[in-house]
Amino acid sequence: MIEVNAISKQFGKLEILKKVTMSLPAGECIALIGPNGCGKTTLIKCILGMVLPTSGTILFEGKPIDNEYLYRNKIGYMPQMGRYPDNMTIGQIIKMMKEIRKEENTLDEELYEQYGLSKLLNKKMRTLSGGTIQKVSATLAFMFNPAVYILDEPTAGLDPIASEILKEKIIKEKEKGKLFLITSHLLSELDDLVTQLIFMQEGNILFQKPIAQLLDETGELKISKAVAHFLKRTQYA
Repeated sequence: MIEVNAISKQFGKLEILKKVTMSLPAGECIALIGPNGCGKTTLIKCILGMVLPTSGTILFEGKPIDNEYLYRNKIGYMPQMGRYPDNMTIGQIIKMMKEIRKEENTLDEELYEQYGLSKLLNKKMRTLSGGTIQKVSATLAFMFNPAVYILDEPTAGLDPIASEILKEKIIKEKEKGKLFLITSHLLSELDDLVTQLIFMQEGNILFQKPIAQLLDETGELKISKAVAHFLKRTQYA
């Protein structure tokens, strides 16, 4: 589905990504984790075409994304902090996105309904809590039935019920063969979701492993403990 081949990115003399290579196949739910400043956000923005890599290539469905933009219609992106015009209402934002996308396929309004956004359509974005903004971002990410979802800290700011609704939706769509790439600092949130884990450190991929293999190799039952176990073993080997 997505192939990242030797991607590097420099900002001036600062090298953020260092020949990153990874494969993101369809039907997988992949966690992209690592300490702050490791390059996760820059890598995501390269995949989305928001940042141009200094070198290397990214393939989407086997085709380079260079000078392309239509492939982005196949990606649902949920940013860590959605930024919307303050004076627009939820209803206006959703209407605007529908007009921009002009999607001919049936819209996925499951989250729209479950989050009760129909009752909030006249609320201006500047009056919303962080959690409600997250609900709007999640709804928009899923609304156009993309093949790929890139979710940056998707449960941040959500209450437990809203978080569970989102996780159930992720599982449901993954079972349809869609690809998910999720970043999160709360590894406990990922236990029931992810099938692979990518750990980044200082602009490199330290490892990419299926969850089953990671748990088996470390003898742990939880992803957070398995990652800590693996890192300790690597650090002190």
